[in-house]
Amino acid sequence: MSTITESVTIEAPARATYEQWAAYESLPRFADGVINVEQRDDDVTHWTVSIAGVTREFDAQVLERIPGRRLAWRSLDGPQHAGAVEFEAIDDNTTRVTARMDLVPEGFAEMAADRLGVINVRVRRDLEQFKQYMEDGAGQTAAAARPEQWQEPPLQDTV
Repeated sequence: MSTITESVTIEAPARATYEQWAAYESLPRFADGVINVEQRDDDVTHWTVSIAGVTREFDAQVLERIPGRRLAWRSLDGPQHAGAVEFEAIDDNTTRVTARMDLVPEGFAEMAADRLGVINVRVRRDLEQFKQYMEDGAGQTAAAARPEQWQEPPLQDTV
């Protein structure tokens, strides 16, 4: 099993970054390799992804949802993986986003991509593209349009 952890600091509120990430259907706009995501119910999504040139489909279940702070999931079928994305409010308009994934590469191409660090690079690039998407304003506009009621979590003291 491989573990990938990458972070990025985004000039956008924690609420907006969380809401945009939680809008799973929009992930293909900034995440390379994510071809399609369909929401099946409140906690299950169906994914079509391309990893090292290999297309895979799987269902994933949300295990934990803390609005504005954390989303955690695990695959139900297909490639074995689990992970979490955490949203840390640094101040009212700055958020540290950290993605952590545990995965078991399947097949020669995926194992080679994992060993060569290709998957790490992909996750890092996806976070950078998410940062660009949010800071250009598209993500914040989309997140603001979501009708869910949401309460801003309190900032944590970092002293």
